[in-house]
Amino acid sequence: MPALKFQAGASFPQLLVSTLEGEKVALGNPNAPYDWKLVLVYRGQHCPLCTRYLNDLEPLVTEYRELGIDVIAVSADSEEQLREHKEKLCISFPLAYGLTVEQMQTLGVYISTPRSEQETDHLFAEPALFVINEKGLVQIVDVSNAPFSRPDLNVLLQGLKFIRDPHNNYPIRGTFI
Repeated sequence: MPALKFQAGASFPQLLVSTLEGEKVALGNPNAPYDWKLVLVYRGQHCPLCTRYLNDLEPLVTEYRELGIDVIAVSADSEEQLREHKEKLCISFPLAYGLTVEQMQTLGVYISTPRSEQETDHLFAEPALFVINEKGLVQIVDVSNAPFSRPDLNVLLQGLKFIRDPHNNYPIRGTFI
């Protein structure tokens, strides 16, 4: 089944994922006191660019949270793979694992087959980013088919500062069908 294009302005689906803390969380739901959510879908522990991207986000997490934006990252890795990956990460935001093929298809992300058993042992999602607003709608969506193409996290932060400023009355873009 080919991945469907996820629509900006659509309701973010209720997808349950597991965290290393043993919790089941709804991927798009922000935790109090935050009212927005940033969801990063990453390839997995086998991807050095993902490791760098997640570590690059860490110095900005406080500013995202000051804007009322909760942060989570998720992959299709197993719990064991995530535990191994966590050793290469210096982050404070939660990580989730076990994203299923069906969940990846629901999100409309590109799905790849491993090049070899040394890469990983399962299908995995290519990078994607979703910003979900206080109404549960996707304010920003960015889906890539390669690990080399991802939004600049500083540029995203500046854009979200503009969007969150009520004086700007900035709408969800890209909703014309």
